[in-house]
Amino acid sequence: MRYEKVQMAVFLERPNRFIARCRMFDGSIQESHVPNTGRCRELLVPGCKVFLQFHDDPRRKTRHTLIAVEKEGRLINMDSQAPNRVAAEALESGALRLTAAPPTLIRREMAYHESRFDLYLEAPGEKLYAEVKGVTLEENGVVRFPDAPTLRGLKHIRELERAAKEGYGAAGLFVVQMEEAEFFCPNDATQPESYQSMIDKDSSAQAAGVQLLARCCHVTPLEITLGEEIPIRLK
Repeated sequence: MRYEKVQMAVFLERPNRFIARCRMFDGSIQESHVPNTGRCRELLVPGCKVFLQFHDDPRRKTRHTLIAVEKEGRLINMDSQAPNRVAAEALESGALRLTAAPPTLIRREMAYHESRFDLYLEAPGEKLYAEVKGVTLEENGVVRFPDAPTLRGLKHIRELERAAKEGYGAAGLFVVQMEEAEFFCPNDATQPESYQSMIDKDSSAQAAGVQLLARCCHVTPLEITLGEEIPIRLK
């Protein structure tokens, strides 16, 4: 996934979850859209370096979107729309495999009962639903999700389990929006009933056959692509 018209700036403050005030290198102060409703408190620290995509569209209330932030020398993509696109591109190129054979059909935003999954795949003898979650929370090389309570995420766990029990393939993909994390684990302190139950080897989701994997990404100010797989640990 590529970006265009990217500019570097300095983050000043986040008056609400949708807006960041940033100082451009010409000295002007610009309000930028934040495409991530997570808390991101460990990322958006006053004075940190950020990267903004400029939009030449007079209809927009903000002319910039905050797409990445630098934390301790590590570039982290913050675009909540990126993980789905990155996963779809990787599936199409063969860099990601969720089915036994290469998929013959890839669809995004597929309805399933009362839910809607990010991806639906068909391959010879196989139909699979997949949910993609972006991960930006990192501490000492460990990445976690979620960084805030999410009832929607809990619902998707239950629906993946249901799909698996109905004979579909089911996968949960955690797209880590940075490079070189050591391992992924659920953020038990934020929502233990959700992600610990998903990853615990004794959980019903695992027993039903839900496939879980976490992949880092190659991140630059202009691009994000799917990278290497990292281990998933309960703690």
